[in-house]
Amino acid sequence: MTIPRDITPVSNMIVPSSPSPSAFFNAGTSPSFETSYFPAVPKKQPKPFNTGDIKILLLEDINRTACELLQKEGYQVEFHTSSLRDVELIEKIRDVHVIGIRSKTKLTASVLDHAKNLLAIGCFCIGTDQVDLEYAAKRGIAVFNSPFSNSRSVAELVIAEVIMLARRIGDKSMEMHLGTWQKASTRCREIRGKVLGIIGHGHIASQLSVLAESMGMSVLFCDAAPLVAIGKARQVKNLTELLASSDFVSLHVPETSQTHSLIGRAELRAMKKGSYLINASRGCVVNLQALCEAMRSGHLAGAALDVFPCEPPADGPHFNEDLARWVTEIRGLPNVILTPHIGGSTEEAQEAIGAEVGGALLRYINSGCTTGAANMPEVTLRSLNVAEVSHLRVIFIHQNRPGVLRQVNNILGDYNVEKQISDSRGDIAYMMADISKVDSAEVKALYTKLEVLSCEIPNFLTPFRLSSGSTH
Repeated sequence: MTIPRDITPVSNMIVPSSPSPSAFFNAGTSPSFETSYFPAVPKKQPKPFNTGDIKILLLEDINRTACELLQKEGYQVEFHTSSLRDVELIEKIRDVHVIGIRSKTKLTASVLDHAKNLLAIGCFCIGTDQVDLEYAAKRGIAVFNSPFSNSRSVAELVIAEVIMLARRIGDKSMEMHLGTWQKASTRCREIRGKVLGIIGHGHIASQLSVLAESMGMSVLFCDAAPLVAIGKARQVKNLTELLASSDFVSLHVPETSQTHSLIGRAELRAMKKGSYLINASRGCVVNLQALCEAMRSGHLAGAALDVFPCEPPADGPHFNEDLARWVTEIRGLPNVILTPHIGGSTEEAQEAIGAEVGGALLRYINSGCTTGAANMPEVTLRSLNVAEVSHLRVIFIHQNRPGVLRQVNNILGDYNVEKQISDSRGDIAYMMADISKVDSAEVKALYTKLEVLSCEIPNFLTPFRLSSGSTH
């Protein structure tokens, strides 16, 4: 954790006592470097920052752990308990340097076009489907998420749904609420000795596998890659084999072109008669119309859905036919558990996510560290120690094209570069360098040279300065 203190203007001596971002630029275009690759955006002018000049917008009731962490650093934090309508979002995003969201807010290319100063996006959830990652990278905007912090919460929800479906708890509870006492064991079963088939075997699925085995279930899984099984779980050759052999099928895959409608009519017919389907991954993975047909025919005994192809933008009575045609039908099916995308919504998970993503944003703003970024090369340099004075940290985000790094180093070569590292991820390259023993005149000259360079080649330039009083 750093102690926020003001940073002096470029024209004065550079002796700040904590890491603080100082300026960032967007480049123009140049025919020699495939200018069509990067969108035409206004250039960001160099401007020294006080820590308090950093503006952060947190939406969708992000856990207070993140809010407190960022406020303690001295940043301006604006907090909202819900998502914003597109018009409001576009207006709010114009001047902020960081935005934090969960799953409801959609940061498309058209929305990001209005973000003049945006440095980073924090997705306080597992996925990043709600952000145009490629476009954000082209705009020099790093995206951070928390792919593992709520794994246990999702796994526990799934194992609970396995039990509830097997015992038809949802229907029994509804009957009791309506005043009906119906004490019967028909179609109610134990899960001991049953087979759980898991599609996709990442962190959530592996924890689910352990929980299921501890309750006496056998576990099969299929994944695109060959994996080492945990416990007695066994990987099968393909999806067809898993569907035909499982009493319960649980989905744990990302949203991709390959997984869209992964479970359709043919796959549902391949499942065992009287089996159950659980989806806590992504809504587009299951064809809901086909699922309704399989439930009405009696081929499936039950289903549990926590995610949907389209979801309401806000809390309230919005899960109805206005959202989609299939809503009314699926609400009327027996032994179907419907939950509002709450797989990772536990206090423990949200606190862990808030700390993880909030910490990643803090490290990126203060020192340019991209460890954990979903759309940038992972680059970091060791921290400066308290004995180091008059230091400057430069981060240069640019197209991964021959010659760009040489042009940058032609400028940096006139200075005392103590540490430097560069890495690339697809078409994006990220360079970080620490320069020591620089006075105010040298800093001003360096900024001028880098600004000129940023107008000559398509790139994104984000310098940060660190100094002798830094504490980490």
